[in-house]
Amino acid sequence: MSAPVVWSIAGTDSSGGAGLAADQRAVEAFAGVHLCTVVTAVTAQNSRAVTRIEALSVEAIDAQFEALEADMPPTVLKTGLLAGAAQVHCVARWVDRLRERWPALALVVDPVLGASSGASFVDEPALQAYRDALLPRATLITPNRAEACALLGEHDERAHGLPALARRLRSHSAQALCITGGDARDDAGLALDWLDSEQARGWLALERIATRNDHGTGCSFAASAAAALALGFVAADALVLAKMATAQALWRGHAAGHGAGQVGPALGFAAEPARLPRLSWGEAAHFEPPAAARAAQPGLYAIVDSAERVRAVLRTGVRTVQLRIKSPASPDRAWQRALRDAVRASVCEARRAGATLYINDHWRLALECGAAGVHLGQEDLLALDDAERAELRASGLALGISTHSLWELARARSLAPDYIACGPVWPTLTKLMSWHPQGLHNLRWWCAMAGAPVVAVGGVLETTQIADAARAGAAGVCVVRMLGDMPAATVPAMLRAFESAEAAQARLPVEALPHPTLG
Repeated sequence: MSAPVVWSIAGTDSSGGAGLAADQRAVEAFAGVHLCTVVTAVTAQNSRAVTRIEALSVEAIDAQFEALEADMPPTVLKTGLLAGAAQVHCVARWVDRLRERWPALALVVDPVLGASSGASFVDEPALQAYRDALLPRATLITPNRAEACALLGEHDERAHGLPALARRLRSHSAQALCITGGDARDDAGLALDWLDSEQARGWLALERIATRNDHGTGCSFAASAAAALALGFVAADALVLAKMATAQALWRGHAAGHGAGQVGPALGFAAEPARLPRLSWGEAAHFEPPAAARAAQPGLYAIVDSAERVRAVLRTGVRTVQLRIKSPASPDRAWQRALRDAVRASVCEARRAGATLYINDHWRLALECGAAGVHLGQEDLLALDDAERAELRASGLALGISTHSLWELARARSLAPDYIACGPVWPTLTKLMSWHPQGLHNLRWWCAMAGAPVVAVGGVLETTQIADAARAGAAGVCVVRMLGDMPAATVPAMLRAFESAEAAQARLPVEALPHPTLG
């Protein structure tokens, strides 16, 4: 299978810090992605200033496109410096031409409108060409705050919050965007980027890295996102990986001249737990501090649908149980009374057995009835507002959160849960899902990177799967259908499989990259 190809359409930087040089280094950090370059301009610059920009003719750019089209078709196009409206319209024409043959072709627009030293690269006709021709065709755009304002014709970049700017930019038909905020300052010491996509919205946050070696940061971020898209990640996941890659690049930056040094992307950026960002649930950039462990490691984790089943699995020695009773479309009072009775009875059974009981979804009822914890899906948590999520975390309930993708993992981390569920690890019929199975590959990555105990869920039907998940580092393995009608007969072998594998668990190297789970 040939490597996916990214075409970077940008300018050269004679200092080697930004432009095509930065794009090349960033894409090489995503092993298996190949970069082709379409030169739009030659810049004379060093680490302190840009002294000259020589734009190439549209004919020269067309010739580069034609040569590549004939032999190395792209999966993703990524733009950088486009020197004038004619170049912008040239790229737009080629996007349309290439999409006639490859409709899924993605376009990442990094609107390089000026240099950090203050040099301007575009005029008003070029900005209008961006608005008319590139933004409507873009899969993803990655401006900083000043660039976002310029694209919108704004002059006071501090007059609008990033979420509002993002909403206005997306009205130009860009499918996804990320307004980077690494050049801003905030009291919490965080580097905050605003993500707005079909999959998720919120602040991507990492600790700010204090360094002067930041030349090429924007290029590296956009090129990293393009490489992730080329590997099959959807926009929100691609931006999580781009944030991780850029953070590592900043840590590895070096100075070669007397001005700002260049960033240094490298392989292995996604194997550093400290680089995994958090994603806010809304427009408030609020992130819980890491939680101290309050519950025992889950171990074999039974999911059942009645108090009778809770009692049956507890008698087998299981010490982590989830009561999952889904609400009907129109719950009446009789159903609500039955649910309350089931939760109360289950709480009593768990206390008697010294076990941990999680209630699925119904967190206020769980709190009222004295359950140890609650498990919530991402949709349930998104349905709460910031005050309700704060109330939940202050309630004392242990919290488990479902995750299926990188952005969901990043978002779960912002609430500092007691465990994070990774799923579906194997194909499952218990729920209809659009997610691809995580497999042991992603489960190992989750366990190494999540910053909380990880519970494997989905498609567990054999004791060998329980053992494999435990060896991958899972602190718990969920079983549903495998319990059968008589847990007393089925559970002992499951407990043995988990405990023996846990005892033999070896520290495995972190996967260099997870694989996509949606798309």
